[in-house]
Amino acid sequence: MAEMTIRRFSVFSVAKMQGLLAFVIGLFIGVIYGLFFMVFGAAFSALMPQSENLAIGGIGSVVGGLVIMIVIPVFYGILGFIGGCIGALVYNLAAGIVGGIRFELESAVPVYAPPPPPQQWRAPA
Repeated sequence: MAEMTIRRFSVFSVAKMQGLLAFVIGLFIGVIYGLFFMVFGAAFSALMPQSENLAIGGIGSVVGGLVIMIVIPVFYGILGFIGGCIGALVYNLAAGIVGGIRFELESAVPVYAPPPPPQQWRAPA
């Protein structure tokens, strides 16, 4: 087992990864909220007495749901990027004082065993 220490992180690398992960999470949340907004907005406009103003409200809820599906992932991605920058900077400062995080690595590949010695070949008599 090898013991290693993480002394510092590349700030931009952590920020990119954190931004991407937050974007993907925001994509799931944005789709759920957007669909929720579209379905219930259209359902409420359908339950009301018919009027031309309510039809516009139903279309508005569909457009609002699509906007939510676009805005939330982008917003989460930007906040994740900023949070990754701040987190990596704070870690680098703390690791300079404390010394970093120690961890042990263990090989998942079995230890190499040497092959058996070669057999002597004898010609048939």
